[in-house]
Amino acid sequence: MCTTGQLRDISDRGDLDVLLRRFYAAAFADRLIGPFFTEIAGTDLDAHLPRITDFWERALLRTADYRHDAFAPHAALHSSRALTAAHFGRWVQLWRAAVDGLHRGPVAERAAAQGERIALAMLRRLHGRDAVTDGPRGAGGFVPLAALALRCAA
Repeated sequence: MCTTGQLRDISDRGDLDVLLRRFYAAAFADRLIGPFFTEIAGTDLDAHLPRITDFWERALLRTADYRHDAFAPHAALHSSRALTAAHFGRWVQLWRAAVDGLHRGPVAERAAAQGERIALAMLRRLHGRDAVTDGPRGAGGFVPLAALALRCAA
């Protein structure tokens, strides 16, 4: 059984850095979405992390400036290998598990919800609005579920 103890809310850039490193460690290792990071994009986490932290800091804490097109890199990946509802669903699973494993509170809930909204918006932009109208929760196979192993990791 998983015990979470007392988890605090996301409050600053340091919290986001820890969260994002945990998330990306899981995402890079994941058999379904890992190849998008490691093989197709060749993501250098140390180079990528400051920009993505700016994105989440702006989205959640309103304390950073982010003026980049977050969709463009995903569109480029999609042109190399199709990003599907299953890929976005897995991203949300890992994101939610990372958030839930480290934080509790309104900002953490906003982070989890925002991650799902972003994933659905990107899926719609890549495949059209009909790509997310079938299946459970109107998401064409997009079923976010928390990954228990990440949620319970110390």
